[in-house]
Amino acid sequence: MPRTIVLAYSGGLDTSIIVPWLREHYDAQVICVAADIGQGQRELAGVRAKAIASGALECYVEDLREEFVCDFIFPTLRAGAVYNRKYLLGTSMARPLIARRQVEVARRVGADALAHGCTGKGNDQVRFELTYAAFAPDLPVIAPWREWHIRSREDAIAYAAERGIPVAATKEKIYSRDANLWHLSHEGGILEDPNAAPPDDLLQLTATPFEAPDVPETVVIGFEQGTPVSVNGERLDAVALIETLNAIGGKHGVGVVDLVEDRLVGMKSRGVYETPGGALLYSAHSELEQLVLDRRTLAAKDLIAPRYADLVYEGRWWTTEREAYDAFVTATQTRVSGTVALRLYKGSAAVVGRESAHALYDERFVTFGEDDVYQQSDAAGFIRLFALPARVRALKDQEIARTESSAETADAVLQGHETKGASVTESQALDEAAPPPELAVA
Repeated sequence: MPRTIVLAYSGGLDTSIIVPWLREHYDAQVICVAADIGQGQRELAGVRAKAIASGALECYVEDLREEFVCDFIFPTLRAGAVYNRKYLLGTSMARPLIARRQVEVARRVGADALAHGCTGKGNDQVRFELTYAAFAPDLPVIAPWREWHIRSREDAIAYAAERGIPVAATKEKIYSRDANLWHLSHEGGILEDPNAAPPDDLLQLTATPFEAPDVPETVVIGFEQGTPVSVNGERLDAVALIETLNAIGGKHGVGVVDLVEDRLVGMKSRGVYETPGGALLYSAHSELEQLVLDRRTLAAKDLIAPRYADLVYEGRWWTTEREAYDAFVTATQTRVSGTVALRLYKGSAAVVGRESAHALYDERFVTFGEDDVYQQSDAAGFIRLFALPARVRALKDQEIARTESSAETADAVLQGHETKGASVTESQALDEAAPPPELAVA
């Protein structure tokens, strides 16, 4: 039996009841690790006191916001990774970071087991435990949702009430939410019906299009080597930049996704995601790449992006595969510097401007007037060579058609001689048919 268990703690319903449950069933002391990844002071306020009140020996609150943005969000943004066509991976990216810090605390306090509050039906259990496997393969993992008799969030609420543990969830509002600097997700409750519209009061970061301002707003985002560095000309640190864009995008109702997604464990689930700043950054970054990168590099990146998204979604962050993708993406981003202007209006974000010193688009070359680089007469030779496969195939088809036509003519001649009683060989008949011309591609 473990003596000290380190629990990944959020202060939410699940982890709040896990603290007493671990003590009751393992007779072990419980140490909590709560990660500050930008979920907001309202959620973090009193989290340590809450953990202690639930029976934890200690609760460490770790500020991981800058690391989260710089080492997880920005690499995923640069890769262009989007899961299931819509999901910007807000929860997925955070789990490897939280789990690694949990292991670091476990090592520091000499713990002999790790625990998390992920359900046995979700993705997070995989993400946490793949990180445990990478950094603490020697420590056993306790996943209460796979062991206890509690089978629903209603059961969990009742369990908390029996022990006097305060939780925010109620039987009327039992959404499972996950908040961080990048997004806010909503699952459960009425959202489990994919045909039910999200309630009007669901959104917390983002205005609905009906509530958004009637006047559009333009925001200009600056990038250096694929990393966002400024908003409207003001240089910001990583955390402040995301917060600023969340505020701007949220005000105009940008970045709300209602998604039926494919979970790693095989089932489909429905979630509503608010990612206002992320939606602006993905749109702007993609547009800047379109301006700066050649089409073959863009195509190669587009091949990598879904693989990168799958990797993040499945919790395979600490792998050689991810390091290799990052190396490739980093090479593509050396010239992805410049600005992109987006016009925001009632849930939309339209690109209205882009600029870069490394732009491959150059008015001097695309102009219909004279220029010193592009000679229009060169196009004829290029087209002739570019079309060579099509020309060769067409000429071969013509040659075959003529051969078949000649053979049919020879047959007709032969049949004609035979009808008249004359003796003639097949070769003589073919000689009377017109020979096919030489194949010429020049």
